[in-house]
Amino acid sequence: MDEKDSLCSLDGRRITICTLFKDARMVFKSDSLCREILSIALPAALALTADPIASLVDTAFIGQIGPVELAAVGVSIALFNQVSRIAIFPLVSVTTSFVAEEDTIGAVSHQVEESEFLEAGSTVNCETKKFIPIKDTDRSGKIENSDLVGGSFNIAKVEHKRRHIPSASSALVIGSILGLIQTVFLISAAKPLLNFMGVTSDSPMLNPARHYLTLRSLGAPAVLLSLAMQGVFRGFKDTRTPLYATVAGDVTNIVLDPLFIFVFRLGVNGAAIAHVISQYLISVILLWRLIKQVDLIPPSIKDRQFDRFLKNGFLLLMRVIAVTFCVTLAASLAARQGSTSMAAFQVCLQVWLATSLLADGLAVAGQAILAGAFANKDYDKATAAASRVLQMGLVLGLVLALFLGTGLHFGAKLFTRDVNVLHLISVGIPFVVATQPINSLAFVFDGVNFGASDFAYSAFSMVLVAIVSIICLLILSAAGAFIGIWVALAIYMSLRAIAGFLRIGTGSGPWEFLRS
Repeated sequence: MDEKDSLCSLDGRRITICTLFKDARMVFKSDSLCREILSIALPAALALTADPIASLVDTAFIGQIGPVELAAVGVSIALFNQVSRIAIFPLVSVTTSFVAEEDTIGAVSHQVEESEFLEAGSTVNCETKKFIPIKDTDRSGKIENSDLVGGSFNIAKVEHKRRHIPSASSALVIGSILGLIQTVFLISAAKPLLNFMGVTSDSPMLNPARHYLTLRSLGAPAVLLSLAMQGVFRGFKDTRTPLYATVAGDVTNIVLDPLFIFVFRLGVNGAAIAHVISQYLISVILLWRLIKQVDLIPPSIKDRQFDRFLKNGFLLLMRVIAVTFCVTLAASLAARQGSTSMAAFQVCLQVWLATSLLADGLAVAGQAILAGAFANKDYDKATAAASRVLQMGLVLGLVLALFLGTGLHFGAKLFTRDVNVLHLISVGIPFVVATQPINSLAFVFDGVNFGASDFAYSAFSMVLVAIVSIICLLILSAAGAFIGIWVALAIYMSLRAIAGFLRIGTGSGPWEFLRS
């Protein structure tokens, strides 16, 4: 055993950190794997960042009304997004993995059937083939004609069949139900939820926050339905269709914002109405495209596999509740420090999330490719894909840190002109910048573990991370106020990245093959 092998061994087995960063210098090598990752990741990243960018535009428009309205909408957006994530994250993640598996298995089965058909056809006696009639069909797409050339069939046109993916219809049913439940919950519990977020009954933020939250909640069914469909398209490794739909909806939102807010003088209500209209437009576009590709009505309820969805969805529900509670608690602690602190926190948080979600595009690519690789038991491709997306994620995080470090100081004035808010934003910028590489790795590790269907580990490890992070938030916010909140959030993201690495880095669970 040479020196390199000795450094990468433990009890005779290789430490998988060496595998993860193997050939790191070739991270952007233009091979088939790189092209496959980028073809999925780039549209996914653009689609994922489109909505936060639209929220940033909302924030910029509302910031022109006043700091109280900006803070009020900030609380409402944080609350709506975190409640939505409780339903969205498990639904989308499970859907992507299940659809990728079913589509891969279906493609393999189709190839086997085609091969068997061709083999059977080649054994037919040529003399017998002479008497097989050549059929013409109508324009519906079945066999148009058949030519006998050298004793074989040349089929000119084959009927295009829609995919049979039970998980797709299951996701739509569950998404629609969860969306309706979320609407009823947020509207009926708006005031107590805002009180929990630190917006008390005597706060000037209460009325605009409640009005915005109530109107925005009407779009919850569209949000969950559209994101469920995005999960289906991701499973097909098609991230362009969700991108086109999302851009169409968000452009509509941006165009309607100034019209409703300033021309019709609806204020924060106008921003909420514009956002709801855009979400329903996105869901209509995606449903129209999906119906063309997938048979959404399986022959029986058993085919929908609701039990599989619920089992794994519950595990990810535990995870997302832990994540949600951490971010929501941070926003609540900022709101308790006053409207100035909350307004600054809202701007920093939106930028923090919008840029970090670029890495989620790599996570989507990793999840889709790995789910197919594990379904085929192609462990070489699984290892190569995991390594490549993690390396790309680290590079992306460093680039984002450099970009935000140079540009965010000048861009803060786009969101508000209040001197006190701008001062606090400048305090939060170093934390937003420094955590970008950590955030990128944390997101990509999530996608890699989801691609391996390692939902149980992802859930339980996140619960432990949340417990430690919540303690840090409570202690550090009391000691350091606004700065303390951001220090705690940096700790939280670091722990997420470490938890994601440990599973793969130790070669445990579905990654045991790395030790062989």
